[in-house]
Amino acid sequence: MNSPGVFADLAAQRACWHPVAFAGEVAQRPVHADLLGEPLVVWRGPGGAPRVMSDLCVHRGTALSLGWVRGDELVCPYHGWRYGADGRCVAIPQKEDPAAVPAKARVRAFRAQERYGLIWVALEEPRWPLPEVPELENGEWTVVPAGPYRWRCDAARQVENFTDFGHFPWVHPGLLGDPERPVVPSHQVRADDHVLRYEIVRPEAPNSEDFPVFGNELAGPPERRSRYELHLPYTIVLRLGWGGQRGMIYFFASQPAAADRCAGYVVIGRNYNTGQPDQVIREFEDTIFGQDQVVVESQRPERVPFDLAAELHLRFDAVAVAYRKAMRDLGLAASTPIGISVE
Repeated sequence: MNSPGVFADLAAQRACWHPVAFAGEVAQRPVHADLLGEPLVVWRGPGGAPRVMSDLCVHRGTALSLGWVRGDELVCPYHGWRYGADGRCVAIPQKEDPAAVPAKARVRAFRAQERYGLIWVALEEPRWPLPEVPELENGEWTVVPAGPYRWRCDAARQVENFTDFGHFPWVHPGLLGDPERPVVPSHQVRADDHVLRYEIVRPEAPNSEDFPVFGNELAGPPERRSRYELHLPYTIVLRLGWGGQRGMIYFFASQPAAADRCAGYVVIGRNYNTGQPDQVIREFEDTIFGQDQVVVESQRPERVPFDLAAELHLRFDAVAVAYRKAMRDLGLAASTPIGISVE
């Protein structure tokens, strides 16, 4: 019998921060989100702080995300049971004394925070903090969100695609790469606890008339310096430069909705072209992610096999090799069953 393989360990990843929604999507009404196979409801209290709980009313399993917010309570749409921010049911309208609530009448509440225009959730005590990206918070850079990009694959496939240099000339010709210059420049990956750091300088396709989004000068062949931080398991900070003052930040985080479903969130900051409509950036990202989605969703298995012997790796796959090794070393991928362990 063949080995079941080594894949992402969803149970271990409960102790990590993951994005579940753009902050602007969570306003007056609750929002549903899936994270690591768990249905969640995301809502805001009176001060605007994000709240996250299990999206299943303890009474009859109704989705609380179909309900509404009243003060600092979330109301179930089926029987009107009211829940506080800590997940405790505080009122049952059908009882003569609505406040006489059984101790078991509660749902799980989870840690949440809002940062970089995203709502983040950790289902258990997080092992690491979110990465620091001051350019997206100091008010000096123009910031544009894009996505989410919902794919039928695991989050690791989406992350590896983002860091794969070899596909640019073939999947994104004229936008991110040039088929006449397919060689991937040499680069090295340095592991720093749960962060992989690497840099690459490569020639690129010039700005197109449809998407003039990059900061390279028009004269001469464009050359881009890319500095990456891959924060395990699924967050990437990419800083782009062209040798001058112009800079761009790509902040990417993939939401592991389930073992074979993910959603990619993009937040882009730049200190040039500040008057350009945001839609230009969004349409560019929609095009790139749309081109990638067709290819990545065709990959088998749908989940990244973290056993290095499972796929062929060459020198220009240095990031994928380092990523797969680090995920295993830190216990975020394992040969145990995918998802929540069965007791």
